Amino acid sequence: MLQEGNLVPHTVEQDSTIPSLAANGTLFHAETFGNPQNSMLVILHGGPGSDYRYLLNCKEFASKGYFVIFFDQRGSGLSKRHNKEDFSIQLMIDDLNAVILHYRKSSSQKLFLLGHSWGAILATAYINQFPSTVNGAVFCEPGGFKWTDIEAYVKRARDIRFTSEILNDAFYLDQFITGKKDQHAILDYKIGLLAGAESSPDNPTGNESLLPFWRAGAVVNKALFELGEKQRPDWSGNLHMFAPPVLFVYSERNRAYGLDHARHVSSAYQQVQLQRIDNAGHDFLSFPSGWMQFFPVALQYLNSL
Repeated sequence: MLQEGNLVPHTVEQDSTIPSLAANGTLFHAETFGNPQNSMLVILHGGPGSDYRYLLNCKEFASKGYFVIFFDQRGSGLSKRHNKEDFSIQLMIDDLNAVILHYRKSSSQKLFLLGHSWGAILATAYINQFPSTVNGAVFCEPGGFKWTDIEAYVKRARDIRFTSEILNDAFYLDQFITGKKDQHAILDYKIGLLAGAESSPDNPTGNESLLPFWRAGAVVNKALFELGEKQRPDWSGNLHMFAPPVLFVYSERNRAYGLDHARHVSSAYQQVQLQRIDNAGHDFLSFPSGWMQFFPVALQYLNSL
């Protein structure tokens, strides 16, 4: 049967053994590592609709004195599913705020954000709304903080030949498995197949291999891209009020990104430490060649604050 548990893993709503957090009217898949009294480091995965499995290298920050928080965003990974009409970009920001408030022990506890791709965009949207709340941030190849920049980057990043075998396989499947808007298992399974295209040799992002993940979130992905097209947001308006320096990281092999785009996007912040990860692509947080370069730079940056 085409249902949860067969096509894709169960979510926290269906399996009570999965670590979870109830906040802001939903149920998140969430885990923490380290001393809860230490400075908080919230890890934000990409997508929209990915999950934090591919970012679990970041657990290493817990051994260096940080309280590391992972959660699958609303409708993503193993978190509870919602209908497309229920999503808004503001709701995603509110979710992040709810997670922070749940784990924060006091107003003096330092808060750092580490976001990858869409997660770095969400981190900036949060900082733009709460510029005095965050003590520092690490941004790993966000498409942009204005919709026009995101559009341009996504177009370059998705420039995959339509003769690609992985795309042929995924579209061939459409003939046999179709899903209605509320059939999350089918929709998540299908978008998960397309993730293979991101690791194909002709992908502009320079990824090393298929990223590990539990379950893709098709509906949240579609909902947030449609909202972006409609609302064309700009999350840079209040960033001049953010005083701390930020660490902005990009990769050598991501041909869709590059130094010029990194400089352009990061210029929204007053103080920027720009860092290139050599011999790695957009997935540099997940594989040894990229992670071994990234971790000491990020740790030094966080310790400096």
